[in-house]
Amino acid sequence: MEKEIFENFREQIETANFENGIPEKYAQIPEEVVAKLLEDQKTITAAESLTAGLFQATVASIPHASSVFEGGYVTYSDEMKEKMLHIPSKVIKVHTVVSAPVAQQMAESTAVMLGKDLGVGITGVAGPDPLENSPVGTVFIGVYDKFKNSVDVKEFHFDGSRNAVRRKAVISALVLVREVA
Repeated sequence: MEKEIFENFREQIETANFENGIPEKYAQIPEEVVAKLLEDQKTITAAESLTAGLFQATVASIPHASSVFEGGYVTYSDEMKEKMLHIPSKVIKVHTVVSAPVAQQMAESTAVMLGKDLGVGITGVAGPDPLENSPVGTVFIGVYDKFKNSVDVKEFHFDGSRNAVRRKAVISALVLVREVA
């Protein structure tokens, strides 16, 4: 995605109203992403923290998703990130769990460990309280592409309630997947 287009998307979604669910403007994104993965015959997995499985549930809700998605990780605590994804505790201690390096490692670890083409890492603060000096709504999303052997990480600052922040993170992660895939 061109930087200007992405920045426009970021501005729109950060302040969009997701309080009553996913707005119509964004409702087709999950289907579009799964269709693109099916067309390109690419597989996807995820490691989620603040979204606690919502990204994976959203992907799995689309018909034929099982052809591109088999599962992933929910690593809500620091300990689970270390145990399940093998993220060194030093990375979390130095950068905090709400950081680009942790999102990057989550995305790459899940894809490599599960042998998938794309890996998504989502970490951040849904609220109601700040975490490790990061305000509520701070989210980092990483998307690993095995073909490029690279991870693209983006930072967001979402407005809204805990569930609105989580929904925005899911849609933003799907948009990043669409652009990387």
